[in-house]
Amino acid sequence: MMLDVDRDQVLAYRAAAQGLDRSTDDPAKLGVLDLGVQHSAAHTARLALSARLPRLPDGDADPFADEGAFAVLWSVRGAPHLHRRADLAHLARALWPRGEADAHSRLAAERKPLKESGIGALEAFAAAAKALRSVVTRPMPKGEVSAAVTAKLPDAYSYDCRSCKARHVYGGLLQQVGLPAGVRQEFDTSPPVLAPLEKRPAVPTRPAGTADVVRAYLRLHGPATAADAAGYFGTSQTELRHSWPDGLVEVRADGRKCWLPEEDLAALRGATAPEHVRLLPPLDPFLQSRDRDLLVPDPARQKEVWKILGNPGAVLVRGDVAGVWRAKTAARKRLAVTVRGFGRIGKADRALVAEEADRMAGVRGLAEAAVTYET
Repeated sequence: MMLDVDRDQVLAYRAAAQGLDRSTDDPAKLGVLDLGVQHSAAHTARLALSARLPRLPDGDADPFADEGAFAVLWSVRGAPHLHRRADLAHLARALWPRGEADAHSRLAAERKPLKESGIGALEAFAAAAKALRSVVTRPMPKGEVSAAVTAKLPDAYSYDCRSCKARHVYGGLLQQVGLPAGVRQEFDTSPPVLAPLEKRPAVPTRPAGTADVVRAYLRLHGPATAADAAGYFGTSQTELRHSWPDGLVEVRADGRKCWLPEEDLAALRGATAPEHVRLLPPLDPFLQSRDRDLLVPDPARQKEVWKILGNPGAVLVRGDVAGVWRAKTAARKRLAVTVRGFGRIGKADRALVAEEADRMAGVRGLAEAAVTYET
């Protein structure tokens, strides 16, 4: 008989599967790193790890301090992610398009000019990856890299930029091939500085192990549908089905027919609402699940959590998104955190929010935090 679970149980399962229970103090063992943790200049990867580790990732405990173990690269959907270096060769092959239709699904503005020039989408992936790899042989500013790659590729790979009156390779394509090209970003540089990965493997010619990353999505963000997983990887459901993993069980989650790895079924059955409060940064893995109607059922509140530009962070109370937060540096090395609750956040939970805000301040190198609430 198919297991039927409600929204609360799904969220409780995901909170534990994604390490929000702080059950490990080793950053490398965090399950969310199986897919990578999206990173931005706003400390998002650091804050995401801080939300999952018993010890504050600061100083010697900062995962970014160990560049031999971790790297930031353009990977899933072309977005910058923090990854374990040990995973990169496998991920480069697993995320490589399986064919022309898959490659086409991952492109956007580049589709029309490439097609009009008779350039296939998969051909474009390979050419752009090889060009980027040949250019980045030393640390280089991103702008310099873009100009050099543009010069190496036919005109169909680039566009005229009105603001700077120059021609640029399409940024979406460039970022889609960062991982297979073996190009990483140096930590904490603005503007971004790109550098070659040490001992980088050759650009893939075919995918391998894609079912492994699909399984990782279903384990971390499940129970989920094939459409959810396809959206996460930036491809079509039809293409993803070719890499659908074995050993899954069908689960009805909040009324939807979903899938979960069989070995995780017991954890889902036993999931109970956590007692903790967490301040999740924008782009946190918990917010990357594609079933936003389950994460935040109210459409108006969805618009507060996921914006076109400038997402806030999310306040997670007992596994549920209970509000949003924003922060800025204030006087005397203090982090000023403003919380907007979706309902009343009680006194006990506010005390836990304050503790989490102080952790955030430590990640940013600040002494303490002050929390205020908007109505």
